[in-house]
Formats: sequence, C-alpha cells, structure tokens
Amino acid sequence: MIKIYRLIVVLVFPIFCFSQEDKLLNSHTIPINLVENANAVVRWDDSYIEVKSPNKMLHTNKRIVTILNSSGNAKVDASLGYDKAVSIKKMEARIYNSDGKEIKRIKKKDFEDVSAVDGGTLYSDSRVKYLKYTPTDYPYTVVFDTEVEYNYTAYIRRWRPIEGFSTSTEYSRYVFRYDPANELNKYEINFEVFGVINQSKPGEIHYEAKNLKAIVYEAYSPNLKDMTPYAMLNLKNFSYEGYVGNSNSWEGLGKWMHEQLLIGRTQVSEKTKNEILSLVAGLDDPIDKAKVVYKYVQDNTRYISVQEGIGGIQPIDALKVDEVKYGDCKGLTNYTKALLDLVGVESYYTRVYASPNNLVDINEDFASFLGQSNHVILNLPHQGKDVWLECTSQTSPFGYNANFTDDRNVFVIRPDGGEIVRTKIYTATENLLATKADIVLTEDGDIEAKIGLNSYGTQYGHREGIQNSALKNQTLYYKGYWSHINNVDVVSMNYKNDKETIKFSENIELTAAKYASKTGDRLLLSPNLFNVLSNVPTRYRDRKLPFKIQRGFYDTDEYVISIPENYQVEALQNDVLIENKFGKYSYTITENDDHSLVFKRSFILNKGDYAKEDYDEFRNFYLKVAKQDQARIILIKKS
Repeated sequence: MIKIYRLIVVLVFPIFCFSQEDKLLNSHTIPINLVENANAVVRWDDSYIEVKSPNKMLHTNKRIVTILNSSGNAKVDASLGYDKAVSIKKMEARIYNSDGKEIKRIKKKDFEDVSAVDGGTLYSDSRVKYLKYTPTDYPYTVVFDTEVEYNYTAYIRRWRPIEGFSTSTEYSRYVFRYDPANELNKYEINFEVFGVINQSKPGEIHYEAKNLKAIVYEAYSPNLKDMTPYAMLNLKNFSYEGYVGNSNSWEGLGKWMHEQLLIGRTQVSEKTKNEILSLVAGLDDPIDKAKVVYKYVQDNTRYISVQEGIGGIQPIDALKVDEVKYGDCKGLTNYTKALLDLVGVESYYTRVYASPNNLVDINEDFASFLGQSNHVILNLPHQGKDVWLECTSQTSPFGYNANFTDDRNVFVIRPDGGEIVRTKIYTATENLLATKADIVLTEDGDIEAKIGLNSYGTQYGHREGIQNSALKNQTLYYKGYWSHINNVDVVSMNYKNDKETIKFSENIELTAAKYASKTGDRLLLSPNLFNVLSNVPTRYRDRKLPFKIQRGFYDTDEYVISIPENYQVEALQNDVLIENKFGKYSYTITENDDHSLVFKRSFILNKGDYAKEDYDEFRNFYLKVAKQDQARIILIKKS
C-alpha cells in the first residue's frame, strides 16, 4: 500500500509542479487577504513522512515561501541539521524575483555548512547546513526541496500550518505513513476553528489547511501554538540510536530512559571523588552538601551550547566531562548528579522546555521521548519540596530558576519511572523590588540622593547582571533606568550579591540639576523620583487575541525628601488606592515635623490569563497608575 501511495505522489506531484508552481513563484498571484498584515506568505508546504522500517524514516518536503519585506526574512527557514543518525539525501533552494523569474539556484554542496556546537569537540559530528542569502529586493520567493533520512523513529516532525505571527499560509499539507500495527499517540488542537481538513485513517495521518490569514502579534499575546492548529505525533514503539523504547506513559518512558540512557554514566575520577568527599566532610544536611557540589561544578566547568535537536539525547559520560571540564546541559547536569551521588544526595535528571518569555509546558497528556524539551536541569527533592538546579550557569545562585525554567511542567526521570512535575512558581510578592531613598532638594530644584534597591525573585535575575558590565555601561544603565530625570550625574555605585538569600542590593548616589521646576516663588516637585511607570500597554481599537500576564511582580518605594528650610508645602495630595483583578496600586505622601516629606508607593501586578474583552480595563489600570506616578505637588516659598 505504501508503494502504491508513493507511486501516486510520483505521478501526480509533477502535474502540480508544471501546472501551478509557476503561479506560486509569482508574488503578484498571492490572494490579497493573505498579504494583509503579513511579512511572509507560505505559498505551499508539503510534508510526506514515511516510516520505512522500525529504525528508519524518510521525510520529503517541498516548501515555497514568499518574503514580502525584511521582517519576513527569518521565515525562509532553509536549514537542516545532520549528524550520524540524520542523513540529508536532497537539499536544494531556488530563489525567484517578484515576477517569478529565477535569480539564484543553490545546490546541496553550496549551502553554508557549520558546526552546530559553540566550542568544544565532544559533539564534532553535529552540523547544520543553511542558506546564506542577502536579498536585494522585495518581495522574493524561495523554493526549498529536501529529503532527509532518519535512523530512528523517536521523533516525528510536528505540524504547525501557521508558522508565526505576521505569516500567512496559502496551502499546507502533512502526510505521515506508518504501520498501523504500531500504535500512534496523537495530540491535535484548534483544528475546527481554522477549517483544517483531517483525512486521517489507520496507517495514515493526513492534514490539510488552506488560506490561513496572518495573525498580528498584540501585546501580552499568549503562545501562538496554543491558539492555532497544531499537531504532535509519536509512535508508541520507537527506536533511537540502537535502542528500542515505548512511550505508553510518562512513568514507563522515564523508567526506560533511566535504564537505557542514564545508568552507568556517573563515574568520575578518583581524584575528583576524593576532592568532593573532602569538601563535604563534616556536613550532614543534604542541602549543605548539594551547595558545595553546585559551587564546585560552577567553579570547575564551563557550558557549551549544542543546537536543539542535534547532539543526541544521551548525556556525555560524567568521566569525560570530568576530564575536559565542559559540556552541554545534558553533560553538566549528569556530571552534577554524579557528584551528588558520591555524597549521598538524592537528585534526578529532568527534561524541560526552557524559555525566558513564554512559560512552555511539557504536555502531561502526551508522553513522548523527543520534541517537548530543549534543556536539562536537576531535581533535588527535599522535605516534601523540590529544589531545581541550573547546572549550565557559572553564576546562578543555588536553587534559583526564575526567568528560564520556572512555573512549567517538566519531566523528572527516576529509576522507578518518570513523572510530570511543576517547577517553582515565583509569586508576585516574591518578585520584589524594594527601593528606598534619602533625597535633599535645594531651592534651585536640584537634588542629591542616596538610593538603595533590593531585588528578589525574577527581579533579582533582571538586575544582578549589572555588576558585571563595564563601569561606563553601569553609569549608562542608571541614566537610562532613570531617563525621566534630566541632568543625572551618577556619583557612586556599589553592589552586594547575596546568593545565599538570593538578594541583589544596589546602592547608588546621584545628583540632578533642576529636577523640580521653579516658577516664581514655587517649586513643582514630582515626589515619585525613582520608579515611574511609563510603559503603558499598546492601545488596540479592536483587539483580536486574549492576553496573558506570564509573571507577576511587586514594587515598593519609600523616599524621605528633605525640602529647603524657606519652603513649605502648599497642599498635599490625598492618598490613592487602585485595586482590581489585575493588581493593586497605592500612593501616599505625608509631611514630617523635621521639614521632610515621606513618599510611599506600592504596585503589584498579578499573573493570569484574560479574555480580549478585559484588555481595555487592564490598559486603563496601567494608565491610571502612570498618571498618578507623574503627579506633582507644589512647594511655596515662605513669606
């Protein structure tokens, strides 16, 4: 049956090529509704994947994409990775001008060919071929023909007919052929609302989608994958680099991975073993031991990057990492686990989809060996809670995983089976930036200020890197951070990075001429000097998408402002409190007996998922806060 299907493809597809390809190469034939809001249009994307044997799979793809402007260049997507398990049989690109005239042809040997690894030699067989093309005019069209053979069946290419924001799709087809005796796992989402044609049957998955208009990114948009057609497939019985596995459940998959891929890879040299045991001598608490081991790994190894999907899934043996002192996330995590095993601390290899901006979960209902993770971290269960270690960082505090692997489902691999576990959720109040300042205001409106900033949680991660930049860049950073203040002169900067409590402290001294506006006998003063909300969410007349606040945060501010002796407050503002489902804001200013003002402000933003109908209310919340943050009071000269 498979041979018959392939014969049909061979006979019918050339007819398409001769009858319609010329039309698709001409950018003037793109339907007008697909050009609207688009930077690129996928004219045709046809994937045919055939499982040829239990350990061999062939993927043939023809892709025609028209790039409308420079913002669409990334959608050319003409690259392939390969290694000892992935063989590129065919790879050709042709480039056409707006009228469909061929201007360049790139054969397989002419593609750029580079290592997929950033430094090191452990993964020297992992490489990437990619098209290097600098357009001289827009629009242009790229035809990309490929055929790739995989010596495994553990990962099946996903189907995602809408490839990104501002990208429309004229036609997309996805066919996967397999032996129906080998059961298939499927996950399909958002098919009906986008009119996906599903002609699947036993032994064949067949999807088609037509005329999918570009979706424009809107502020706080959720992950596009969660809102558009998306399909994941995997064979329950699969092969990978000589191993045969089963993905009936996360529990069984985890047990198999532990037994087949991890056991026997945690040996280290006697020298390192004796060194580690000496370092933890006298320590009884598992966390104290783990902190010593973590610091040792940070001080004695370095991270190298291996492109996602290449370089294998099995970690490099800990003994090899011990020898060369570097590795990728898999190797360094396994190495850290090996050292923890030596000192009797329980830990588990964990796969995760790491990303700073989108919180991407591993799908609890779709057990799969590959395709849902891009990173490895280490899990330390302790007294009913989980500690998560980022083993690739040479600077991250022990147990800190904010802004990269926080608040998402991950796959923890244990000897008795795997489990989906949620990583640490950093609450809004944990993500604190506390700012205090003593400010002296002169009669001319100048200020001198001593400012202390303490950051925690996600805000720690946003700020602690300041200390590592050049002195000039540190000064420029603070001038930019307080860009609403003219004439800032940064006098001094001091930092304390407390990795034990995960607290970053900044102590800044600055001056600014003419901060307060002088008008006759009056000074106009904005008491909120150092934390003015200015980034108000974008306005949309007709918002199309729901919105998501990925992480909450909490800011507190308290300033003591000494005013000139010969000035007094003409009038103080009333206290302000704004509270709704999105957060809470408070603003107070009082006068002390010692001729000073005390300003207090707090702002908390809650994480959450919201309907598009809530967006205007959310934006208005920000507008009210921004307006109040810029409020001024009047000081008048004593008569």
